Amino acid sequence: MTAFDWNFPYAPQRMPVLAKNAVATSQPLATQAGLSVLQKGGNAVDAALAAAITLTVVEPTSNGIGSDAFAIVWDGKKLHGLNGSGRSPAGWTPERFSKYTSMPVKGWDCVTVPGAVSAWAELSIRLGKLDFPALFEPAIRYARDGYIVSPITARAWSHAGDSYKDFPEFAATFLPDGRAPLAGEKFSSKDHARTLGLIAESRGEAFYHGELAHKIAACSREASQLAKAAGGAMTLADLAAHKADWVDTICGDFAGHTLHEIPPNGQGIAALIALGILEHTHLRDYAVDSADSLHVQLEAMKLAFADAYRYVSDADTMDVSPAALLDDAYLEERTRMIDMAAARNPGHGIPKHGGTVYLTAADSSGMMVSFIQSNFNGFGSGIVIPGTGIAMQNRGSGFTLEKGHPNEVGPNKRPYHTIIPGFVTKDGKPVMSFGVMGGPMQPQGHVQMMVRIFVYGQNPQAASDAPRWRVLEGGKVWVEPGFKQDVVDELKHRGHQIEVRKPAEFGGAQLILKLEDGYLAASDHRKDGCAAGY
Repeated sequence: MTAFDWNFPYAPQRMPVLAKNAVATSQPLATQAGLSVLQKGGNAVDAALAAAITLTVVEPTSNGIGSDAFAIVWDGKKLHGLNGSGRSPAGWTPERFSKYTSMPVKGWDCVTVPGAVSAWAELSIRLGKLDFPALFEPAIRYARDGYIVSPITARAWSHAGDSYKDFPEFAATFLPDGRAPLAGEKFSSKDHARTLGLIAESRGEAFYHGELAHKIAACSREASQLAKAAGGAMTLADLAAHKADWVDTICGDFAGHTLHEIPPNGQGIAALIALGILEHTHLRDYAVDSADSLHVQLEAMKLAFADAYRYVSDADTMDVSPAALLDDAYLEERTRMIDMAAARNPGHGIPKHGGTVYLTAADSSGMMVSFIQSNFNGFGSGIVIPGTGIAMQNRGSGFTLEKGHPNEVGPNKRPYHTIIPGFVTKDGKPVMSFGVMGGPMQPQGHVQMMVRIFVYGQNPQAASDAPRWRVLEGGKVWVEPGFKQDVVDELKHRGHQIEVRKPAEFGGAQLILKLEDGYLAASDHRKDGCAAGY
C-alpha cells in the first residue's frame, strides 16, 4: 500500500470513504446509481456505466447522450484502455471551414460523431457482468419521473439561456418555462428517458444504425436549430462508421509509480511530459506549497503544453510519436529550459521522430475503473436532436485551422481531446484510479494529484482539497485562494502573471486508491458529488 499521512490541512475539509467497494462521481444521485448496481451483483464496470448513464440526466451541464468518453480499466490482472471519441464527418474538408477564422464552438460545424454510447456498449460487452438494460434503470427513472437539481449544477445551468438563446430545440428541452431550473427544483425529460430506453434495448445500435441515427442525420440535413447556419455534414454513413477503439495505455514513471494515460488524440500525454520533466528536477527538496515547488511545476507544465499543442492530434496524423515525446533523454533536455529564478514562455521542442464528468469505481474483486465523458463546453454545440433529449457535443472545436498542422480540421478524423482518465500502478499492480475534469485543467490536475500524493505523501482527499494552480497561455497563471500570500508574491516576483480565481475554474477530482483490504475513495468539494461505498 502507498504510504501517506492522514492529515487534512486544507479547508474545506472532506473525509474520504473507506470501503471494500466504492464509487466516486460529481453528482450524488449518480454515485448512488453506481453503488446500487454493485449491491445487485454488478462489478466496477457495471457501476461506472450506471453512474455515467445517470450523469447524462442529472448533470446535463457537462455531459449527455451525445458526449464522447474514454476509460481505463484494471480487470484484476491487466489494464485495458478504451478511446470512445468520435471522428469528424466525411464532409469536413478544409474547404468547408475556409469561411472561418477560428474553429466554431456552436452549431453543426463543431459536432463530431458522439462516442459515449459506443463506449458504454463496448465496456459492458467486454468487461461488464450485468445485462446492459439493467444499467439504465436509475437514469431512465430520473429522466422520466424527475430529480431535484443540485446547487453547483444549477449554477452552471443558469448561464445556458444566454449561451444557447439561438437554439429553440435546446430551449424546449433544457429551459422549461423559459429558464434554467433552480437549485432544489425538479427537472424531468421524458424524451431523454425514451432515448435511453432505445439505447438500452438495442445495446447502442439504435444510436448508430437505427431510429436515433436517422433522427440525428435528418437534423443535420435540416439544421433547423439555427436559421443562420448552413446544413450539417453528419450523415447516416458517418454514424454507422463509428467505433470505439481498445488501445494500450501510454505511461511514464514518477516518484516510484507509473501513471497511465490514453494515447493521443487525448491530452494525457501532457501530464506524462510534465511529470517526466519533474523527475529530472529537485522537486523533492522543495517544501509542499512553497514558491520553489509551485514554480518548477508551473514551468514543467508550460513545457508540456507547448509540445502537446504542437504535436497531439488523431493518432493517424501525428508527425511525432508519443514515445519520442516521452523519451527520457528528450525530457531531461527540456528540463534544462527551466530557470528557477524566472518564469518563461517556452516554445515546443523538437523530439526525435520515432464541460466534463469524471467518475471512478472499484469492487471487492479488485476491478477498478477510471471513466470520463464530456460535451466539451457546457451543454456542447447547442444542437439538440428534436424529440430525443440528445444534446450533441462540440468536440470538433478542438481542431485547428492552421494549414499543415497535424490537428488541422479534416474528414474522418479525431480532434485534439481534453478529457483524460488516469490510472496509477506500482510494479505492475494497481494503485489508484483518478481524474480531474475541466478542459485544459485536466493534465494539470493529474500532475498536481501525482505530486501531492506520491512526492509529498498527502492522502487523496487532502490532495483533492488542496488549492490548485492552472497554467494559461502567455505566461498567465490562475491560482485558487488558499496559497500563502508570500508564496504568491514570490511567484509574481519570478515573472508569473498571477490571478486569483474562484474554485469553479479548477476542475473537479474523483479518486479511488487501493488499500491492503479495500479502497479509499475521495471526492472534490468543487462539485456537487460524493464518494460512497460499502
